[in-house]
Amino acid sequence: MTEQLREQILGLITDAHYSPLKKEELAQIFNIHPVEIPMFYNYLEELEEDGYIVKTKKGKVMTPNQMGLFVGKFVAHRKGFGFVESDEEFTQDLFIPACDINGALHNDRVMAEVVVPATEDKRAEGKIVDIIKREVTKVVGLFQENKSFGFVVSDDKKFNQDIFIPKRSFNGAKKDDKVVCEITIWPQENRKPEGKIIEVLGKKGERGVEIDSIIRAHGLPEEFPKKVVDEANHVAEQDLGDEIARRVDLRDLNIFTIDGEDAKDLDDAISIEKLDNGNYKLGVHIADVTHYVREKSKLDKEALKRATSVYLVDKVIPMLPRQLSNGVCSLNPFEDKLTLSCIMEIDEKGNVVKYDICESVINSKARMTYTEVSDILEKDDEKLKQTFANQVNEFVIAEKLARTLMKRRESRGAINFDFPEAKIILNGEGEVVDIKHYERRISNKMIEEFMLVSNETIAEHFFWLQLPFVYRIHETPSAEKMEDLKKFIATYGYTIKGDLEDIHPKEMQNIIEKIKGTKEEESISTIMLRSMKQAKYSPTCVGHFGLAAKYYCHFTSPIRRYPDLQIHRIIKEQLNNKLNNKRQEQLANIVEYASTQSSERERAAELAERDVHDFYKAMYMLDKVGEEFEGVVSSVTSFGMFIELENTVEGLVRLANMRDDYYNYNQETYSIMGERTKKTFRIGDTVKIKVENVNVDFREIDFKLIEKLEESHIEEDLKSDK
Repeated sequence: MTEQLREQILGLITDAHYSPLKKEELAQIFNIHPVEIPMFYNYLEELEEDGYIVKTKKGKVMTPNQMGLFVGKFVAHRKGFGFVESDEEFTQDLFIPACDINGALHNDRVMAEVVVPATEDKRAEGKIVDIIKREVTKVVGLFQENKSFGFVVSDDKKFNQDIFIPKRSFNGAKKDDKVVCEITIWPQENRKPEGKIIEVLGKKGERGVEIDSIIRAHGLPEEFPKKVVDEANHVAEQDLGDEIARRVDLRDLNIFTIDGEDAKDLDDAISIEKLDNGNYKLGVHIADVTHYVREKSKLDKEALKRATSVYLVDKVIPMLPRQLSNGVCSLNPFEDKLTLSCIMEIDEKGNVVKYDICESVINSKARMTYTEVSDILEKDDEKLKQTFANQVNEFVIAEKLARTLMKRRESRGAINFDFPEAKIILNGEGEVVDIKHYERRISNKMIEEFMLVSNETIAEHFFWLQLPFVYRIHETPSAEKMEDLKKFIATYGYTIKGDLEDIHPKEMQNIIEKIKGTKEEESISTIMLRSMKQAKYSPTCVGHFGLAAKYYCHFTSPIRRYPDLQIHRIIKEQLNNKLNNKRQEQLANIVEYASTQSSERERAAELAERDVHDFYKAMYMLDKVGEEFEGVVSSVTSFGMFIELENTVEGLVRLANMRDDYYNYNQETYSIMGERTKKTFRIGDTVKIKVENVNVDFREIDFKLIEKLEESHIEEDLKSDK
């Protein structure tokens, strides 16, 4: 049974005109073959176990919502109460008092019933009646020891129950150790969960221990199993003679790589020239990882399990063993490397007029950094120009093409949010010495444009071939979110034109252009970004809203992303005429699972990367308690305002500590207003704060508001620069 059937079943029973049917009647409606009926019934049981459907006493299938039940993820609060986030979009969360949690833990999938319906100013209240799935089975936290027992306090502040540890289950843990604890007995009324220590990470506060705690908390596998390493060593040593002989030989081309200074997994290289007809010939050459990582091999299964490499400031958890990621697959200079090439002829307006996709072999002529290439193009650095004399002409051509591609993307409506990324700088001891904005210079943008155009070309090619594929999609924002955004920007005098049910990205781009340089730019950009859906992987091509692209995929990073690797397999099989009907049926299931798994692991990686950044930022601010800074309101909630400093560090000003007035939160305008003074704070406002407290354990920074600044020194500096 496929994801498509699941969507069809849920689509039917959630339809407003659906009358509850028995499983036999559903089998008839979906025209299930008699041989497959037992499998179909098992599938319905799985949907019931997962809480997507329920059966009445008479065996009729309905949604939980139709039965007055509420299914979703339980989000605990450290004070004991919690909320259930509904599966159904735009349904308000259900408040669960501490007395009605019934043993649920943070992130559990639960079923609840509504006890007190929602009112205009108050959300509905309910109680949990069933725990569908225990999401968290292992907890990372601080071990505390008593004479006859111990307990673990979770690092996750939302996991609000300590875990009881019998003395027999200490397994060497000592007071104030950071540990990984496995839950063995789930909580019941008036009884805490019980567990056992399965790993001791080290003493609290040590940098390596804290980073390891984050890695374990997000379930990121570090060490590769021995069998996987052995397989990597074996495939890395194979002779490539016969393979090179059968490929398109591009070793004479002036091909080069441009990456960050610290990059070791070089998976993309480019070649470029200006043709006599005025067009550009751009070659994007990507490491052929699939030659080494064969389908269903131990390497492949491990890569799919991880689905992505994770970058944690000064530590990388790779998707593939380093023998491959930094070795035979990496496009290191002056070495023959197997690649997949997308060679495009692009006209002077940025349109791809011709392209060729082939298995190739290359030999990179130079390994350059973004800084070096940008210094050549932006600063005309003579020394670097001499060092890379054989590539300088290509850089100039590449910049012209990149600017053409940028202009083309902009003209079709691609949305470009310019939020600063943090670059955390550590010294040799791993201490944070500085945090500043990550600089995106011309060479970064150049490579980005070339990867984008090749990703679009590959995606469109395979869309029209109607073959199973992994697309990178970004769905159109919902009408409800657009309506909320429309109301919000109206308070600044802006409006959204067009059909809110099917908004065009160009309309979003127009707003970004209008607000550029204004005081409200930060505010509107932030809320606009929150109105968007998350990008994800999918076997169905629905386009990429943010890029204003009808067809998009990830083809360019197979060393660090599984979808790219899976796409390479499909490309190679299509090039070699191996995609018969049976294989296409197999691939349909493979790309469906790969899409789901990769999207889930991507989220986990992002959360881990964010937690590591938050840890380093808290460490950096630890000795700055009492110091004053200027910052910008980056978010407003019912409990306070988050303030972002120039260096991207964010802290919270709690409403409870704003003693000059009683402030009310307005959800529609994302603002707070004082009852007496009418003083208002909203996203984008500039304020002066004092660092009041830093909690490294919870990675939290508290600020005290000193004053709201009508016009900050930052803004004055910007004006003087202009």
